[in-house]
Amino acid sequence: MARKIVFLELNEVPWRIYDEYCQWHPDSEIARFVKMCSQFTTRTEDRGPLSPWFTWPTLHRGVTNEVHGIQYFGEDLSQADAIAPPIWQLLRRGGISTGVGGPLQSYPMPSDAADYAFYLPDTFAAGPECHPPKLTIFQEFNLAMARASQRNVSTSIEWGPAARFLLNAPSLGLRASTVVEIVRHLVGERFQSWQRIRRRTFQPVVAFDLFLKQLDRTRPEFCNFFSNHVASAMHRYWAATFPDEYERFEMGEEWVERYQGEIEFSMNWAGRFIADLRGFVKRNPEYLLVVASSMGQAALSADKVETQLCIQDLARFISCAGIGTGDWEEKPAMAPKVSVQIAEEKCDQFEAFLASLELFGEPVNFQRKTGGFFNVGIGHKNAHELPQFAQRNGEDIPFDDLGLGYREIEDEAGSTAYHIAEGTLLVYDPQDESGSIGRPEVLTTEIAPSLLAHYGLPVPDYMKAPRSLGAVNVSAA
Repeated sequence: MARKIVFLELNEVPWRIYDEYCQWHPDSEIARFVKMCSQFTTRTEDRGPLSPWFTWPTLHRGVTNEVHGIQYFGEDLSQADAIAPPIWQLLRRGGISTGVGGPLQSYPMPSDAADYAFYLPDTFAAGPECHPPKLTIFQEFNLAMARASQRNVSTSIEWGPAARFLLNAPSLGLRASTVVEIVRHLVGERFQSWQRIRRRTFQPVVAFDLFLKQLDRTRPEFCNFFSNHVASAMHRYWAATFPDEYERFEMGEEWVERYQGEIEFSMNWAGRFIADLRGFVKRNPEYLLVVASSMGQAALSADKVETQLCIQDLARFISCAGIGTGDWEEKPAMAPKVSVQIAEEKCDQFEAFLASLELFGEPVNFQRKTGGFFNVGIGHKNAHELPQFAQRNGEDIPFDDLGLGYREIEDEAGSTAYHIAEGTLLVYDPQDESGSIGRPEVLTTEIAPSLLAHYGLPVPDYMKAPRSLGAVNVSAA
């Protein structure tokens, strides 16, 4: 029988960060773990500016973005699912018991979700549905907090979802040690308010506890868990950790001193995830632990971002296109971008409106996809001292009339690091901790077929040939 697999998706963590962290903490769990693993360098073949919204589907589906066509979360996935379903669907259909722990593009729930060991959709889901249904209590709270803290971390709390979650937290799997760490952090915020940015890390920490309980309860043959917390810290604070990597550096010494430990902090928690999962597979040696990223990050620019233009009143913005409240629906999106679903008979009208707009002499960046899905990319930086007018067909329109306005960026950080094609893959076998020398390249499109072959399932013709990845053995079954 093929070995079972726990697949930890640590978004965008490159070898650079693993290696630096191992130098900072040579006796840490991560440093020990890396030495015990078969190590590979992943590379995505996706085209265009890279984004996790499609590099993870590429890894999960075994085809590039030019084939699956996914670009944004919240868009209709039915065509992509018909062309190349994600690995969790293929495994479950093949009779492999499967658990889903928040991988990107895992919403909406499939019609057979009750046949999964558990199914917790991603943090950008449009609704809170989960399996088992009790996880919905957490997901309601999780989604509310995620939407409130997209660009700046919110200190407000949706008390209804929060109260329901807290009442059920122990039975859902929230550990006392996690509660202690959260309380300690909240107390620390009272003295150093800037540390509220770390709440981005604590959201996946809570979700991980619930995932761990489902894993221990159901023991599926395959399951995955996704976390974005290290990627979020790298984007914002790479320049604080590696200030010498930039030709132009606009951030001050105080900013560097304040934020230089944020990547390290996020990796500390990644180390706890790895320690808990390594402990689980050691106790259950029929399992392997795989830790992967669909791409990586590297230094980009160290520009101070004081403000960012955004759509603050989406209803007003859409009404300017002559579209009423019953003809559109907001979809989840990563601020400052917005996504909306427009009624089919109004799509051409909305597209014409967007095409007629200019901001600071440039056309508005937007994309229309099938099913009336639009993504609008307004996010101009540090433009608050420029004339506050848009142009529509040559006519000036005040930003306020369009529902546009500026958001102050509390940490003054833009994307100091950004996506690169190279990521990481580590395979840990509790029955053989000898590890491997070298980091051979593996294409992200080779991972899904290799998992299918590992479980003895047929590999679709549209996928690449499978290959052995350490103990993920394509001849195991």
